[in-house]
Amino acid sequence: MAITPIPAFNDNYLWLLDNGVDAIVVDPGDAAPVDAYLKSNNLNLAAILITHHHGDHIGGVPRLKQMYGCRTYGPSNDSVNGLDYRLDQGDSITIEELGLSFQVIDVPGHTRGHIAYFMPESSLCTNGLFCGDTLFSGGCGRLFEGTPQQMWQSMQKILSLPENTKIYPAHEYTLSNLKFASEVEPQNQHLTHYIEKVKALRELNQPSLPSELSVEKQVNPFLRIREPSVISSAMHRVSRDTLSEPEVFAVIRQWKDSF
Repeated sequence: MAITPIPAFNDNYLWLLDNGVDAIVVDPGDAAPVDAYLKSNNLNLAAILITHHHGDHIGGVPRLKQMYGCRTYGPSNDSVNGLDYRLDQGDSITIEELGLSFQVIDVPGHTRGHIAYFMPESSLCTNGLFCGDTLFSGGCGRLFEGTPQQMWQSMQKILSLPENTKIYPAHEYTLSNLKFASEVEPQNQHLTHYIEKVKALRELNQPSLPSELSVEKQVNPFLRIREPSVISSAMHRVSRDTLSEPEVFAVIRQWKDSF
């Protein structure tokens, strides 16, 4: 099973999964690069998976559906029109053409109805999470509609997934996220090494993604809210002696917004 990031706009990745015959695309904000890839590789588009309603994630859906007659899956609680299947926490879907199954996880925060698709390990693939704009490598999405409490709870759901889960975010934000993470945890040696690795990839114009959950647990401050170093930075930021975990998350998120 091939999983390919198709670049779009300034920094989007439209993740395309294919078995050499049929394909799935996640969050196709632009139809043109997806159609070009499908045609150049002689692939049929079987399904579109949507994580949330923002235009850079759904803009290409109508055209692709018209061209390929593919099925569309997306969140029941987000403003996405024309879906064939509306999904909620705990739902499972199978794309028969590729033999792939996905478990739906509600991850509100970036938008109220944002969902992610967890692809369990099988003979065809490793564990994978297509998380839209909820989790990035080294960061998380801005809170356009949800609350810090909601996004913190969404992070807890992601933390419960297997350590070897590959993380497939929708944007190449890694270096800027890691710059901020280094402000939060300047002594984190895992961060130092990861930054060098990502810089080397980007200098070659290679994607920094996918990441892996085991790595994100070492470098991503939004998944490290329980770490003493992150708690200390948050308390220092707001001159407080105690903070709950959701409060630590809220402080770090607000800090990132103004970074």
